[in-house]
Amino acid sequence: MNIFSHFEEIVSDALSSLQSAGTLSADLDLARVAVEPPRDPSHGDIATNAAMVLAKPAGMKPRDLATHVSAALEASGHFTKVDVAGPGFINMTVRDSFWQTRLADVLAARTAYGVSEMGKGQNVNVEYVSANPTGPMHVGHTRGAVFGDALANLLEKASFDVCREYYINDAGGQIGVLADSAFLRYREALGEDIGEIPEGLYPGDYLVPVGRALAADHGDKLLTMAKAERNEIVRAAAVEAMMDLIRGDLDALGIEHEVFFSERELHQSGKIDTTLKQLDNKDLIYVGVLEPPKGKTPDDWEPKPQTLFRSTNFGDDVDRALKKSDGSWTYFAPDIAYHLDKYQRGYTHLIDVWGADHGGYVKRMKSAVEAVTEGGADLDVKICQLVRLMRNGEPIKMSKRAGTFVTLRDVVEEVGRDAVRFMMLYRKNDAPLDFDFAKVTEQSKDNPVFYVQYANARIHSVLRNAAADDGLSGVDITDSALATADLGSLSDEAELGLIKHMLQYPRMIEAAAEAHEPHRVAFYLFELASSFHALWNKGKDHPELRFIVPEQRDVTLARLALIRATGYVIASGLGVLGVEPIEEMR
Repeated sequence: MNIFSHFEEIVSDALSSLQSAGTLSADLDLARVAVEPPRDPSHGDIATNAAMVLAKPAGMKPRDLATHVSAALEASGHFTKVDVAGPGFINMTVRDSFWQTRLADVLAARTAYGVSEMGKGQNVNVEYVSANPTGPMHVGHTRGAVFGDALANLLEKASFDVCREYYINDAGGQIGVLADSAFLRYREALGEDIGEIPEGLYPGDYLVPVGRALAADHGDKLLTMAKAERNEIVRAAAVEAMMDLIRGDLDALGIEHEVFFSERELHQSGKIDTTLKQLDNKDLIYVGVLEPPKGKTPDDWEPKPQTLFRSTNFGDDVDRALKKSDGSWTYFAPDIAYHLDKYQRGYTHLIDVWGADHGGYVKRMKSAVEAVTEGGADLDVKICQLVRLMRNGEPIKMSKRAGTFVTLRDVVEEVGRDAVRFMMLYRKNDAPLDFDFAKVTEQSKDNPVFYVQYANARIHSVLRNAAADDGLSGVDITDSALATADLGSLSDEAELGLIKHMLQYPRMIEAAAEAHEPHRVAFYLFELASSFHALWNKGKDHPELRFIVPEQRDVTLARLALIRATGYVIASGLGVLGVEPIEEMR
């Protein structure tokens, strides 16, 4: 239950009563009225801008209208206090009984709490990772992989039907380099001394097994084979091996994709030509000469005719090239065909997760999607900024295994999947992120993943202690029993604050899903854990507030209900992030 939707109805009813009384016009548009938490919690539990947005069309002063609205809200009986603040904002304080009663909703839903019907089963395609199949995934891929996977989880929580897709860039120059590099390792496997890896080829040892497999399968036959025929064999073997490597890397993060889409197959299918012919028929392709790029001078700029897409028709800065000077396609051409293919597969909502170096590519891709689908699909591109690896505040430049970059496996093996996933999401995706190995393994409040997991572990520790407490012998502490506890005893400010924080979770899920921002879940969990730890510490200072008070069984049951519900919300949020909730810390 999104409690803010509940209060939206209450505010709407109050406004309707003013319309019925003739205070407000019956045809007044209420669409801009918002109901949300006040910026300062000391102002109350719920705030609305109703008087501010309706005053002008109603022909009234905001504060005068706010007085009418607040009187109608007071008459509803849901609030202990309704205040008019500033020029006309309305703040409401909700009765304690409302919060106490709603706690049973969390216990009933368990980790399904927060599931929203907002998406209504709409199809969404989330394409993420899509690393070139030329080697193992490095830490630069990790953030996009975790972000995309958590975003898919978040959208599913909001009842969207999500397809997780990986675009295999198995066409183009980098695959030719991969084939040449693998062939060199093949020659090495046959006993040839290959010396230093030539400049421009991939030097990683990860291609050694590919060379050995080629030697085992083909002997020395590839040495005398025509290059085109040989390259096809080597290319296919190398790409398959690299994708196996990448799938293993993704598995280390707990990530699976439903669809792996091959760019090479896109070329071979003729879909690129078909797509561009459609654009040409709409007069969206022409041969022209672009202006020199910024920073170029006339002396070093050679104007030449190119096949261009009219992306400026759709808000881009300049028209974009579709063919290179040698007549081959630019990367843009197959990308247009690929996004049209997604649309033709039934996806009208497209989300692409890209690395920091693709920021300049966003406008042209959005323009192309609008053009090729005739506005039938929307594209949201989420850019994941760079990750800077640190150790005790010092940058890490080398990997013990890869030699030139830190692999995803290096990071996961050192700190664990859960720490990687949580910390990659504990910052907005378009902001740079510092990942310090020392910090993410530190057991302190400064380490968010520990702090959240510690809250969950503490909750389960209390529940285990309650089950073993002789003073509570025979007391039923199952979920069904706790849901019927007398929750009216949860009257301390810290207890009510924790309930209020929990009940904001469904609204946060909807807002995060709508904005495509899974980092909001990580932020929320840290704040919820902070509220729980504050209550725990308050109980240390005030024994009457401890969770287990054997001589007061009803109070104990209510507090156990409170923390069990908190544990369910934490587990639910961690599930969205793809992090396993820890019930016992060692």
